[in-house]
Amino acid sequence: MKKIPSGVYGLNPLMAGGINQGSTNVVIGSAGAGKTTFATQFIRRGLEDGQEAIFISLDENKEQIVKEAVEMGWTEILDYIDQELLVFIDASGKDFSRFIREELPAFVDQWKEANARIVVDPLTPVIWSVQDRYEQRDLLSFLFKQTRRVGTVVCTLEEHNPRGDLSGSEVVIPMYLADGVIHLRHRAAEDTPSRKLKIAKCRSSRHSELYHPYHIMKGLGMVVERGDFKTSAETTAPEEIKRLLKDRARVLPPRVYKRILKALDELTDRDFKDISPDEMVDIIIAEYER
Repeated sequence: MKKIPSGVYGLNPLMAGGINQGSTNVVIGSAGAGKTTFATQFIRRGLEDGQEAIFISLDENKEQIVKEAVEMGWTEILDYIDQELLVFIDASGKDFSRFIREELPAFVDQWKEANARIVVDPLTPVIWSVQDRYEQRDLLSFLFKQTRRVGTVVCTLEEHNPRGDLSGSEVVIPMYLADGVIHLRHRAAEDTPSRKLKIAKCRSSRHSELYHPYHIMKGLGMVVERGDFKTSAETTAPEEIKRLLKDRARVLPPRVYKRILKALDELTDRDFKDISPDEMVDIIIAEYER
């Protein structure tokens, strides 16, 4: 799976190098969690690499989004708009079902295979505009498929469940349909505000399963802490298992031994948090001992 940088500082190592190219991703969070900040950084990173970008706004108008981006320190956004590298589609106040099914496809036909970055901010009005769950699923599926024809997609989604555990009815269908899901968990307590990010889903890719503290800083935007997460290059358990297996490899059919070594190349310490290398080797060997 080819990766593209997310634009969010600290996030790429947690997703094995970045966001999957050509995927549809949903960023979920409550008010103030930083969803639009995430989307803006995603757009900005692509523009920095020479990609074109499309921002589909279903809530705030273009002027407000640009104003907030400038206030966060991204003054170059005005240059990208002037050069028509960043295109805004203001769908706020429209009949969303009609917009998605009738207006969006014509726009996509002009931009298909442009390898652009697309933001839909937010999905919430689309979901609220349709009461029937099957129709919601059909409409969102159509939206995701259309925008993915243009490039890599990030959609934001408001979370209204006070528990912040992704169990709200508004998140179920988008989470199921999306290729990737990032949860921004925000607790706006006056004394100790808390922000934590978790990658809840990332199809065809390894990713951290931890909650990672993150911060929003003017000029930088969202910055994610790595915490206890280890990259593949830093892992030790798979290498130890390889070392132990080598001494007992005669028990394994050569083809099986090769397959296991290849599998270990894709695993990290996180995968073996509840089992020791010695026990893992004993389990593997026991399968082939006579």
